[in-house]
Amino acid sequence: MQLNSIKPADGAKHAKRRVGRGIGSGLGKTAGRGHKGQKSRAGGYHKVGFEGGQMPLQRRLPKRGFKSQQLRFNAEVTLTDLEQLGLGEVDLLALKQAGLVGEMIKAVKVIQTGNITKAVKLNGVRASAGAKAAIEAVGGSVA
Repeated sequence: MQLNSIKPADGAKHAKRRVGRGIGSGLGKTAGRGHKGQKSRAGGYHKVGFEGGQMPLQRRLPKRGFKSQQLRFNAEVTLTDLEQLGLGEVDLLALKQAGLVGEMIKAVKVIQTGNITKAVKLNGVRASAGAKAAIEAVGGSVA
């Protein structure tokens, strides 16, 4: 094989469509744009989703649903989760290592769901009023 004999495989390359270059090309005169109308004219087109003046689909459909961006970085942990964790001191890193909250979480709040019997000290973790009362009732603390 010589460098000067290398060529692309058959059918790999094909000529670009040349529009508006005479009747023999098959794309002369109107150059595949048809006759008249907005789409036949230079610079004449419309935005994505335009339906000729009809109310567009994205405006006809009802608006529903909302996902708060705060949910992405904030998490909740229950008293039952703390009980099962079995640690004396709980902070954000301990909750991440235990798999109770995701790696992207920046703030955690303990909510009063379930019961707690062991004393737990919370560091850098918020707690609802009911959860705080339950934790302090068994000898724990919320810092």
